[in-house]
Amino acid sequence: MDIRRILFYNLLALVLVISWWLPTVLFWTRLDDDVFFFFNQFIGPVYPHWTEVLAVLNTRAFDKIMFGVLLGILCMAMLRDRNGGWPKWLAIGLVMSATAATLGALLHEHLLMVRPSPTLWHGQVNLLSDYTSLHAKDSASDSFPSDHGLMAMVFASFMLRFADRLTAALAVTLTGLVTLPRIMVGAHWVSDVYLGSLAIALVVLPWVLCNAWIVRLISGMASVFDTIYRRFRPSHY
Repeated sequence: MDIRRILFYNLLALVLVISWWLPTVLFWTRLDDDVFFFFNQFIGPVYPHWTEVLAVLNTRAFDKIMFGVLLGILCMAMLRDRNGGWPKWLAIGLVMSATAATLGALLHEHLLMVRPSPTLWHGQVNLLSDYTSLHAKDSASDSFPSDHGLMAMVFASFMLRFADRLTAALAVTLTGLVTLPRIMVGAHWVSDVYLGSLAIALVVLPWVLCNAWIVRLISGMASVFDTIYRRFRPSHY
């Protein structure tokens, strides 16, 4: 266990939380409002094409496409890994999914705050749903922290831990791309993602990934998968 690295990331999370709690520090409030109003001015009939693009980016269908992209990056990591094949990456995928599911359950049961999204908090704003026929998400009554952002950060963290640098960089970049559409339409504040979700990720994920047992677990699972495959694969004569 790399306790120093774990505590370093936990300390970063504490700094993030303190930066939000201090009454004299209005950085997050200003950032949230400035980003929301900047993007909100471009939603409406004056910018019909851009509005429709934002609507597409905030549909369930697009979320499924992005999930497919994540699977593609996972396959890319497997193909570029010279020290492990599909059994190793199947194990990584399963452990990552279990981690994401556990965090998601904890988030929805214990950590979500009743904090309206910008489109519900501010009056007289442009609602994406008023200008498109698509079923696009543009609001949330409990937006903090962002479950969307946290799941993307889980994926990026596992890629940073196990994949090569190029794949890890793509995963981190994708995290930003996945979370940006919700922020642009006002379904989330910036702080929902880059304070709330990031703070949770910095507290929990280092205890999972900066630990020797995770490597042993994945190696053990990979060995089991490889043994099963060898036992049941068809014989060629």
